[in-house]
Amino acid sequence: MNPNVSAAAAGFDTLPLPPAALQNLARLGYTAMTPIQAAALPLALAGHDLLAQARTGSGKTAAFALALLARLGADPQKRSPMGALAVQALVLCPTRELADQVTQEIRRLAAAEDNIKVLTLCGGSPMRPQLASLEHGAHVVVGTPGRLMDHLERGSLDLAALNTLVLDEADRMLDMGFFDDIVTVVKQCPKQRQTLLFSATYPEGIGKLAAAFLREPKEVKIAAPAPSVAAAQIQQRFVQVSEEDRLHTVGLLLDHVRPARTLAFCNTKQQCRDLVAVLRAQGLVALELHGDLEQRERDQVLVQFSNGSASVLVATDIAARGLDIVGLEAVVNVDVSPDVATHTHRIGRTGRADAVGAAYTLASLDEMGRVGAIEQAGGFSSQWLAVDSLVPSSAGPLVPAMATLQILGGRKEKIRAGDVLGALTKDMGFAAAQVGKINVNEFSTYVAVARGVADAAVRKLNAGKVKGKSVKVRRL
Repeated sequence: MNPNVSAAAAGFDTLPLPPAALQNLARLGYTAMTPIQAAALPLALAGHDLLAQARTGSGKTAAFALALLARLGADPQKRSPMGALAVQALVLCPTRELADQVTQEIRRLAAAEDNIKVLTLCGGSPMRPQLASLEHGAHVVVGTPGRLMDHLERGSLDLAALNTLVLDEADRMLDMGFFDDIVTVVKQCPKQRQTLLFSATYPEGIGKLAAAFLREPKEVKIAAPAPSVAAAQIQQRFVQVSEEDRLHTVGLLLDHVRPARTLAFCNTKQQCRDLVAVLRAQGLVALELHGDLEQRERDQVLVQFSNGSASVLVATDIAARGLDIVGLEAVVNVDVSPDVATHTHRIGRTGRADAVGAAYTLASLDEMGRVGAIEQAGGFSSQWLAVDSLVPSSAGPLVPAMATLQILGGRKEKIRAGDVLGALTKDMGFAAAQVGKINVNEFSTYVAVARGVADAAVRKLNAGKVKGKSVKVRRL
């Protein structure tokens, strides 16, 4: 068993990775390994099963992605008996959002390889396109337990050639009631495989999973940052409000502190809707994320928020599970979380990777008991902002820097991010600095452009071509 690890990380060049992979890591900005990568990668690359404890945002995706990609290198063109690409790696995730993020990260890390195909299989998406993709196979499948079970029952997913199984955020999968589903999926995997289990906590079910499905695992446990460090990275402030002024105060607060992107948590779906209406009336670009949205709507909301096209995302805790927004400046708790663990999870979305974040919690007199519990658990005395100290900015409403355009056409039409960037810059004369994040999905491509040129970009794209073909484009 590997002891508790908290040592400083080494460079990726200390790992037995091929030169092309190391060059790609350097191009992506990966220099020194995070603690979980430094502890887990040597063991995983040596073929050991792993039982690893690491929190979200610690770099664990790269820790298992580089390991599974290394195992693909032995026979990247392995085929199933039907002639399709054989699935060699499977990653189980608790939510669609996390699965999408894992898929994107694996694709980035696989850029040095030749045509590594990564397929996402999650509920909430149509089954037919997934079945069509599976006919051609994939090197890596990332999915949620329920949809993976659907494909296994249909016989559309063949795991006979699997050599690496990853259980990502296993504790959250157990929290969501997926224990039996995980067991069903894992039993369909070959016994001769490598299994990598990652979990932020070790509830009882983790021990059961590890005992049943891991072979002589090496254990990696990354020391969590001390409370004082976490407190230094996240500046917590509380605002006393009356119930009738709660939603209006959120707008006042944001106009005062002016974070570029804010994740606001509500306890109910109706409160999400009400707050978005209030913020929009105050001139903010705000989006809502809750369980009543269709998957297509959820995808578009997350794309717009992550690429800088919206200032505020208002979400329920359940809808926000698995979200990992890089560079999130602030979190607002519209009301005090019902328990300390939820509060800690909420505010932990900001202040990641050594960045400083801000967390604001609105509390009425009736919620002071909950505030006291948070103070006691965190070992601090809360700092308060008075509502009358929230001075509106003279700069006007907070406006995001980017806007999102949707191109009807994605991976099915062989569109790549470079095709879109080339069309906008080389063909249509926009500066590269005016083009932001590009997300290519199965049937749609989303591109962030500077807000001031968004309408012009829509006109030029509709009149021009991407990859030699005419496209239809609209502004979200």
